[in-house]
Amino acid sequence: MRNELVVFLQEYTDVFSWLYADMLGLDTNIMVHKLSLIEGCKPVKQKLRRTTPYILIKVKEEVKK
Repeated sequence: MRNELVVFLQEYTDVFSWLYADMLGLDTNIMVHKLSLIEGCKPVKQKLRRTTPYILIKVKEEVKK
C-alpha cells in the first residue's frame, strides 16, 4: 500500500504542494501557529507520564514504522 501511495503522489506532483512557497495566496495570519508565552518566564518541566508496558511496546512499534 505504501508503494502505491508513493506512485500516486509522484504521478500527481502538480496537484500537491510540498513547500509553503508553493502555496501562493495563503494568509499567514490563518496558517501560523503561535504560542502565547510570557517573555522572561522559565518553562515548567512536567512530570513523566508513564504508560503500561503493553501500550509502550505498541507505541515503539508505531514509531519504528
